[in-house]
Amino acid sequence: MKDLVPVPVYEVGRMARAVLDSVGSVVVGKRDALELVLAGILAGGHVLLEDLPGLGKTLTARSFAQALGLDFRRLQFTPDLLPADVTGSFLYDQRRADFSFRAGPVFTNLLLADEINRTPPKTQSALLEAMQEKQVSVEGVTYRLDPPFHVLATANPIEYEGTYPLPEAQLDRFLLRVSFGYPNRDEEWEVLQRRMSRRQEEAELQPVVDAGTLRGMQAAIEDVAVEDSIGRYIVNLTAATREHPSVLVGASPRGSLALLLLARAKAVLAGRDYVVPEDVKEVAAPALAHRITLRPEMWLRRVDPSFVVAEVLDQTPAPASGALPSYNAMTDTNPGVRLAEVPTPSRHGQ
Repeated sequence: MKDLVPVPVYEVGRMARAVLDSVGSVVVGKRDALELVLAGILAGGHVLLEDLPGLGKTLTARSFAQALGLDFRRLQFTPDLLPADVTGSFLYDQRRADFSFRAGPVFTNLLLADEINRTPPKTQSALLEAMQEKQVSVEGVTYRLDPPFHVLATANPIEYEGTYPLPEAQLDRFLLRVSFGYPNRDEEWEVLQRRMSRRQEEAELQPVVDAGTLRGMQAAIEDVAVEDSIGRYIVNLTAATREHPSVLVGASPRGSLALLLLARAKAVLAGRDYVVPEDVKEVAAPALAHRITLRPEMWLRRVDPSFVVAEVLDQTPAPASGALPSYNAMTDTNPGVRLAEVPTPSRHGQ
């Protein structure tokens, strides 16, 4: 395995914006949603695209795979799909008179799990180990997945016929959930114009980066500073979802980790090497809403988990501190130092 090539934080932001521009040339008018998807990939996580059919979920996954230079496979989830169809299985080789492993579509860099909630939970769970541990176990043998590995899953609304609700354990494996919504009329007309101008159905994008560069970009996220008060703000937001009167089960500590990772990625997309409270607020609903289980009576009132997250954001005070994080070596000598007093090389010229 090749060593990671370090990428400066400011360079990550520039390359990420170039990827977004490339994908945005195909997926029209969804810049905010595309930023969230890319933030999830930069943070090393998996993304659930949940929306009505025909709104560009599959196109988004394919476009990101092309722009990021990743090996891409698409797996259509159906009611008769088996776990072995996802992970692979041992097949008898008559020439060798022995069983050999035939890898399934999960052995790739970016897996599009299309309509993941159209298959029963048994097959859905075949992805759990791959998503969490980056490995697959078949017949007692464990196979590692080559990094980077990401799952972009599309899901139709649960009200649609023939869908199965995703188990809470699997929902929790997705770093965030993103919805696109319908385009406005000007955006929809632009979709038609672009289709006519390219004179073919499929849109092909040239790679902006490659798999090795993406791994370097992901490693650079670890250099983004998170001040203590912002870290506690993240914890307070997640804990508040467990105490909300409309909630039966709130977000787990994995929700706090998702907020932390996504806030760091959003900071990089904004050209910063430090997180501000607005970064956390922008990713709160995508990171936490799908981890919340509402009380049954709330569903009857058509209360959405994202409304709960919005209330939690309104009721939880955001920090105003600019102090450096306690895990930063600079605070060993001066814990009360302010960010503004200690310029860092990556902030010069901003």
